[in-house]
Amino acid sequence: MAELKENTQREIEVTAKDLPLHCPTPDMVSWNSHPRVYLPVHKTGEARCPYCGTVYKLVGPAGGHH
Repeated sequence: MAELKENTQREIEVTAKDLPLHCPTPDMVSWNSHPRVYLPVHKTGEARCPYCGTVYKLVGPAGGHH
C-alpha cells in the first residue's frame, strides 16, 4: 500500500506516469482534500492548483498525453 501524504509540500515533481494530473493526488490524505481539479501540466511543464496553490512541475517528457 502506498504511503499517504499530507498536502504540505508547495512544489511537487511529477512524471508522465502521473498524467493526466489532478489535485489532490491519490496518495494525499483525504481530510485536507478539496474538489478534484485536472491540471494541464503537460502543456507548459508547470501548473498551479487553484484551490491549494501547490505547484506541480513535470520532470521528463509528457509522452503521448493530450
